[in-house]
Amino acid sequence: MNPEFLAKLVRALGRDTVITDASEIEPWLTDWRGVYKGGAQAVVRPTSTQQVADCLRLCNEYRVPVVPRGGNTGLCGGATPDASPSNVVISLDRMNRIRSIDTIANTLVADAGCILGNLRRAAEAEGRLLPLSLAAEDSSQIGGNIATNAGGVNVVRYGMARELVLGIEAVLPNGEIFNGLQTLRKDNTGYDLKQLFIGSEGTLGVITGVALKLLPLTRVRSVVLAAVNAPLQALELLRSLYGRCGARLQAYEFFTDECLGLVLEHVDGLQQPFESRHAGYVLVELADTTDEVALQSLLEEVIGDALENGLCEDAIVSASLSQLQTLWRLREEISEAQRADGPHLKHDISLPIERIPEFLVTAEQRLREVVPDCRLFVFGHFGDGNLHYNVSRPAGADRAWAKEWEGRVASAVFSEVADYGGSISAEHGIGQLKRHEFHHHKDPMHIRLMLQIKQIFDPNSIMNPGKLL
Repeated sequence: MNPEFLAKLVRALGRDTVITDASEIEPWLTDWRGVYKGGAQAVVRPTSTQQVADCLRLCNEYRVPVVPRGGNTGLCGGATPDASPSNVVISLDRMNRIRSIDTIANTLVADAGCILGNLRRAAEAEGRLLPLSLAAEDSSQIGGNIATNAGGVNVVRYGMARELVLGIEAVLPNGEIFNGLQTLRKDNTGYDLKQLFIGSEGTLGVITGVALKLLPLTRVRSVVLAAVNAPLQALELLRSLYGRCGARLQAYEFFTDECLGLVLEHVDGLQQPFESRHAGYVLVELADTTDEVALQSLLEEVIGDALENGLCEDAIVSASLSQLQTLWRLREEISEAQRADGPHLKHDISLPIERIPEFLVTAEQRLREVVPDCRLFVFGHFGDGNLHYNVSRPAGADRAWAKEWEGRVASAVFSEVADYGGSISAEHGIGQLKRHEFHHHKDPMHIRLMLQIKQIFDPNSIMNPGKLL
């Protein structure tokens, strides 16, 4: 650590912005799962883009590593500093202003520290929809969502975060401000530089502002929980629903009976949805701007046909908002149930959708050759090919099992993903967790180009060391 640097940082930004007391820094050094812990000499909480620029300019001058941190909801350790005591953690939680909402251009411009759920509610108050929706939306910040190219439950209809971004304001490692906060729908003036920041995980700079697309508010929703006997049946149900319901298909989520059992065991207030248990379950949501009766009738019709044609085994169609929310909880509480169960090895993967059923068979065979008695909990956004393929310790095993087996399990899972032409990270990013596997599985030319881009933006390598590249 350099006392001269720290003194200049405090002088430039103010004592109310720079935290240097070790006890106050401590809560900023760990990810929410408690898997990673690092070190830092200061935490900076700016209130303006200019303060971010002043901070990065000093850090770059003194070669001080910078770790951008959003809502700390990531699962890969991307916002947690490494062990170096020289790190500066920069949090945009005090930059939480909505700059504008335009219901003619249908855009929202906001500081990067805004909570995603607050932005969604602000858009709804203006009769518009911000479709990015995550289980952690009332904790995650929009800057972090963009920096990791977040997905969520509505990707099947609206796409990833990348598809919603019109413009970005960011601070480069040398303190320059990238003024790319346009709300234009069309701009064919060369390279689309804002795209480099989306999914960059804080390795190229700090996102300070975002301009997002808004969509028509879908005031009418209808949900069905369908029981299936196998993933292949779920795939055929998806084919039928997409053909019959078109753009109204807003979410198509799959989870196994093992996931349901975990939720029923660890989450209060939920009951088994069907009289008997089934191999898997599909949660389908249709949404539209108007005509609740027509939407409900459409869902009941297509699910009735699906039952008649053997595309599902049983089904519950939501009859009220309360029931709709209860059905969603069966899916959304899986992560919290896993947390209560103990350490799980989480694998956020994507696959060609049509090959998911085949993958689930061969991946389990491969995995059980490595660890025969492990427990599998598979769920995810089946409609866009994203699975959360999570592995937990055998029944009765010590909670330390996850740390001991993490490398071997990940190697087996990711090798199988590669065989199917899939990706080892669908929506959670690389962070610390997948860095080794990323370099092992990613095309070497892609890695080389990324490193060259990193060198242009961050020649002193101060941005989020130990993550991604």
